[in-house]
Amino acid sequence: MATSDLPALLHPFARPAAESGSFVDIVSGTGAEVVDAGGRRYVDALGSLWYCNIGHGRAEIGAALAQQLEHLDVFHTFDRFTNPAADALAERLAGLAPMAGARVFLTSGGSESVETAVKLARIAQVQAGHPERTVVVSREPSYHGVTFAAMTLTGLAGNREGFGPLLPDVARVPYDDVEALDRLEAVAEGRVAAVIAEPVVGAGGVFPPPEGYFAALRERCDRWGAYLICDEVICGFGRLGEWWGSTHYGVQPDLVTFAKGVTSGYLPLGGVLVGAAVREPLEADPAFVLRHGYTYSGHPLTAAAALANLDILERERLADRAAGIGEVLEKGLGSLVDGMRVREVRGAMGIWALGLGDEVSAPVLRDTMLGFGVIARPIGTTALAYCPPLVITDEQLERCVDGTKAALDAMAAAG
Repeated sequence: MATSDLPALLHPFARPAAESGSFVDIVSGTGAEVVDAGGRRYVDALGSLWYCNIGHGRAEIGAALAQQLEHLDVFHTFDRFTNPAADALAERLAGLAPMAGARVFLTSGGSESVETAVKLARIAQVQAGHPERTVVVSREPSYHGVTFAAMTLTGLAGNREGFGPLLPDVARVPYDDVEALDRLEAVAEGRVAAVIAEPVVGAGGVFPPPEGYFAALRERCDRWGAYLICDEVICGFGRLGEWWGSTHYGVQPDLVTFAKGVTSGYLPLGGVLVGAAVREPLEADPAFVLRHGYTYSGHPLTAAAALANLDILERERLADRAAGIGEVLEKGLGSLVDGMRVREVRGAMGIWALGLGDEVSAPVLRDTMLGFGVIARPIGTTALAYCPPLVITDEQLERCVDGTKAALDAMAAAG
């Protein structure tokens, strides 16, 4: 293939050999809809990539960025330096945290946030006098990111293949089996530093937890002296009807990773809420230096975008819309279950997936749905995910369902 047939942009989670003409060029968006370069309009059924909670085209974000640029464009937050926007955002997020007394470490995205949480858990165990506690437990399936620690934790084997040796002292257990944790602890012999879990498994397939699962997880972490990390990169900021999925499931974590919905994706930002159990050992020695951080931790522009986004979420009570989204999608997508093409519908509040039969390929279904004006996301070959902006209307949700049905019918007719 000639190099000229390939775009200069090497796309993430895509075939490097994919030709330029195979990409959908998105040029604008408003609310829950986006438009491509040819003028075709789509319902954005996945909130771009699980994040556009306030919808597209919100002028308030641009205004906040312009205002911030009038005062300070950029300056780092390492060591002795800070800036008003970063401080204001940390105060705001600490006040919203699902645990008391939280502090906030800022990153540039979800993978960095997970990487940070793992490092904080391990160094806090060292500072607390337990250097032997190095094992981090995650679940299968799950998705935690693509940096090396995050990729190792991710419970999707295909995402780890071919990248060589991964982070040591990581163990994975089934996402819905608390007893597997007990068997693991017997083997780990007091070496568990932390357990990481998404309130609802997101990019791993959209799997809500069994009833009582997070209470049981909390109890085990307390008994072992391990930290509970809730990965809220997808579930936070209203997706499950509360600021945090942890709150929806009634659990208080020790660490919370976040990204995506904190700015609704308008600018790259993530972070970690650091609770008292982790703060205390880190703060106990006044000479201890936390040798971790990113160039853009606390960037004033991203902080300004986040503050404006949080204002919109709060003012418009967008978290309250998650339940209604779930009712429409559960009923509409549920009507497509036939035991063959669609085997099940699963999800909670504002995040759902179709479990597909063997004869239906999720990527092919996604591609066929584009022709009917709906963008959803395939997860592997067996599931199709929906995580729309919280501003989506019932009519747009019905178009998501209708577009899915029309695509399934078109695929069946084509054989």
